[in-house]
Amino acid sequence: MSAMARRMRFQVSKPVLAGREKEYVMDALDSGWISGSGGYVERFEKAVSEFLGCDGGVAVVNGTAALHLALLALGARPGTKVIVPAFTYVACPNAVRYCGAQPVFADCDPFTWNVTRQAVEACLSPRTAGVLLVHLFGLPADVASIAELCRERGLWLLEDCAQSLGARQNHLPTGRFGDMAAFSFYGNKVASSGEGGMVFARDPAMRPLLRELRNQGLSSAQHHWHGVIGFNYRMSNLLAAIGCAQMEMIDHHIRERRRIASRYISRLQPLQASGTIRLPVEPPGCDRIFWLFGFVLETGSRHTKDRIRDRLLQEYGIQTRPFYVPMHRLPMYAQDGAFPNAEFLGDHGIVLPTYSGLSSEEIDEISDAVAGIIQEELACG
Repeated sequence: MSAMARRMRFQVSKPVLAGREKEYVMDALDSGWISGSGGYVERFEKAVSEFLGCDGGVAVVNGTAALHLALLALGARPGTKVIVPAFTYVACPNAVRYCGAQPVFADCDPFTWNVTRQAVEACLSPRTAGVLLVHLFGLPADVASIAELCRERGLWLLEDCAQSLGARQNHLPTGRFGDMAAFSFYGNKVASSGEGGMVFARDPAMRPLLRELRNQGLSSAQHHWHGVIGFNYRMSNLLAAIGCAQMEMIDHHIRERRRIASRYISRLQPLQASGTIRLPVEPPGCDRIFWLFGFVLETGSRHTKDRIRDRLLQEYGIQTRPFYVPMHRLPMYAQDGAFPNAEFLGDHGIVLPTYSGLSSEEIDEISDAVAGIIQEELACG
């Protein structure tokens, strides 16, 4: 065990397997179906579909694969442009590039951390084919308004709901607004299958294509007939078994994240009142799920942020994460344009431990350590 692992008392995230995960995995093992076939895959698709009130979920190997298949089915191709947040995870522009299309970055709102309709509208061009909208940190983006804009301009809308399973805007779950939606069930998500993803299409006619594309383009009507170039994106029955157990407890995990976030906000509110940090928001009409809890330093530099993070780990065993490096700062996506909000968030954001079962006493301990170190670092300049 490394020295860092021995020091670490609180991880940023960890899956909580408190349901029937082991029972279902053993059942899948006993059945002999451990790969891309087996009853748990279809059962998992049905569970997520019912939770969202959608039809036809297509399980895949991970959330990036879900984005890739959705973009292909929507028609992203060389010569087209897709609007993507500048502040997001790198899988989003990567999936656009997999299709040969060009990602065009839109800056985010400094308080919600998501892109807005105005930011999307400023990026439109004659070659724009659609918008890949991300609901970051469990907060629904300005999705109803952006969906309206896409309809007005004849563009498609793909919702990246990797971080927002169960979040709602105007009582409607994220994933229900766009032409397609992609979800992730990676180990740090609210519901996790270890690895895994799912894609939904509003148009039922597109769902058979998604199923063919995830399975090497294999026709459902004729064995060994591949009518299109496809991919090996199938989800295994073992992962789906874990996912089924996680979906049985999804409401519990969502409540836990909200409890944890509420406690953090209560404890860290004095720092926000003094203008030292910026806490996450929940605009009217939005029900967020707090995938991970983060805050933004209002002052200092990214070096200040790094020192705070290092001290939290070294002195208290508290693991943290920085916010995303804005996409336009990555060498393969460097492009002209001003993205001041994305840059500020990338330089000043810190993510704290967020997982089911974190006790109130532990949250208080983490919050007190954060407050103390921030005040010391800023006092030192």
